[in-house]
Amino acid sequence: MPMKNNATKEDLALFKVSIGQVQTLKQDTVVHQPQKLPRKQKQEQKLQQQVIDTRFYFSDEYQPLIQDDPIRYVRENADPNEIKKLRRGFYEPEFFLDLHGLTQQEAKQEIAALINVCLNERAYCSCIMYGHGKNILKKQTPMWLAQHPAILGFHQAPKEYGGSAALLFLVDIDHLDKSQK
Repeated sequence: MPMKNNATKEDLALFKVSIGQVQTLKQDTVVHQPQKLPRKQKQEQKLQQQVIDTRFYFSDEYQPLIQDDPIRYVRENADPNEIKKLRRGFYEPEFFLDLHGLTQQEAKQEIAALINVCLNERAYCSCIMYGHGKNILKKQTPMWLAQHPAILGFHQAPKEYGGSAALLFLVDIDHLDKSQK
């Protein structure tokens, strides 16, 4: 709401004397352009964001329907013959992840990073080795993998890749393309 000017001529004269001589201000504000990050740094930030996004999928409470002996899982819309091929050794893992000595939280982060690497490098098959130990990671790893939408399925690894102490899993390498549409 505009203010009414109730000042008298005497008030205005007094104001001008007390202020003195004035000059109009020149606008000299500098607008800084955002810094352009180097391409490598942008890629690192993108990868970190993907890891953060992927961790979102891993819940410790979720209990997917996983067949136990040997450990295996096939996503509903995936071809079950792919898991048979995985079991029979048709696929050779392109990446290996060793979880020995990691906590559950560290293992989640490493699995999330591995899935992102598989998606970015378009690696169809990879291997996670969790060892025998106390069977904590052996129970949790399949549950985490089954929650991720880019995982087509997994199967207990053959002996040459770790046997009952490892899993081979298949990644939907077109998942990134589908999610960006």
